[in-house]
Amino acid sequence: MKPHPPPAVLFDVDGTLVDSNYLHVWAWLRAFDAEGLPVDAWRIHRCIGMDGTTLVRTLSGDAGQGVLDRLKERHSEFYEETAHLLAPLPGARDLLRAVADRGLQVVLATSAPEDELAMLRKVLDCDDVIAAVTSSQDVETAKPKPDIVQVALERASVTAADAVFVGDAVWDCEAAARAKLPSIGVLSGGVSRGELLEAGAAAVFEDAGDLLANLDTSRIGQLAGRRRDQ
Repeated sequence: MKPHPPPAVLFDVDGTLVDSNYLHVWAWLRAFDAEGLPVDAWRIHRCIGMDGTTLVRTLSGDAGQGVLDRLKERHSEFYEETAHLLAPLPGARDLLRAVADRGLQVVLATSAPEDELAMLRKVLDCDDVIAAVTSSQDVETAKPKPDIVQVALERASVTAADAVFVGDAVWDCEAAARAKLPSIGVLSGGVSRGELLEAGAAAVFEDAGDLLANLDTSRIGQLAGRRRDQ
């Protein structure tokens, strides 16, 4: 018989594993300003973690397709200028390795474009323990729709019953809930504990390091226990 695939832990990357959310805010702020569409930074932050197209449509009102395309192009340009400031969040690397050491699949369930994803993976420097990855190329519309989560589950060859999603945004928790998948929230993206819980998170930790310190009593620990019993 073919072995049953190990349970999987799906990770968002921006704001969950890499300290990038506020660099995205800055890049979007500059992009909107360059198009003559001033938007308050806090409004941008509230949309971080959304699908990129959904974000620009939400913040640009009735702007035409040409403006939307230029906004995304300018964001990528301005974001790349700050790439040297990208850094793993506290405990992120150790968390990924601890998950893999417990026999679970580490899956990066992100909707980041391929060029941004390459930068994030370089910063994380954990490709040796990553079992599967998604990107913006895998779906037409990402979070809060569940499509990217479903693609990640398919790549890990598991069902929602054998997985958990870790993210920093309400959009992560909402997407996971729509895919019938439990989620764990972290505060490192700048979203409050109450909002993450309301969006569906089963538990919320300060950051990856805090989750790591409580790993064995979390949903991840439950999946690891199930793996040992197989």
